[in-house]
Amino acid sequence: MKQILFMAILGLASMSMSGCSKGEQNSANQNGDTKTLVAYFSATGITEGVAKDLAEVTGADLYKIEPEQPYTSADLDWRNEQSRSSVEMKDKTSRPAIKGKVEDMARYDTIYVGFPIWWYTCPTIINTFMESYDFKGKTVIPFATSGGSTIDKSCEDLKTAYPEANWKEGRLLNNAGKEDIKAWTSSVK
Repeated sequence: MKQILFMAILGLASMSMSGCSKGEQNSANQNGDTKTLVAYFSATGITEGVAKDLAEVTGADLYKIEPEQPYTSADLDWRNEQSRSSVEMKDKTSRPAIKGKVEDMARYDTIYVGFPIWWYTCPTIINTFMESYDFKGKTVIPFATSGGSTIDKSCEDLKTAYPEANWKEGRLLNNAGKEDIKAWTSSVK
């Protein structure tokens, strides 16, 4: 009987560990009391670098918002009015399809949402992401990278479009090091 009980406990333990080995991660913030996710879209890799540092500093899980159809250099040519990004940004209803989903979004209490700023606001794929989940009562904190714009209009647009989320002040994280990120995240909460 003891041997059967021991085998059952061993089996349960190995099942719980195998979930983590398949990429599932349960994370907690620095206080250990909430689950945190850093979700980001990065067209050229700049925002991705910041997102990875943010996830490391906060102990958060990391999720890359990937378009089903990847953007090419021609798609990102903001000077071409016919480029994919230009067309999407002109159309307020544009919702580029996303590849994959966040597993068990309900477990996250705090979500950092990152993106490059396009046309003074967030890319429309961020709207696709926001409309894919229920953010009611969740703390959502935007962060962005930009070649010259502020994050202000992005934050206003997101708060207006998704008022059910508990929005915190966003931040532009151009050239932010881990110490800068740590100082910002500790002041946001």
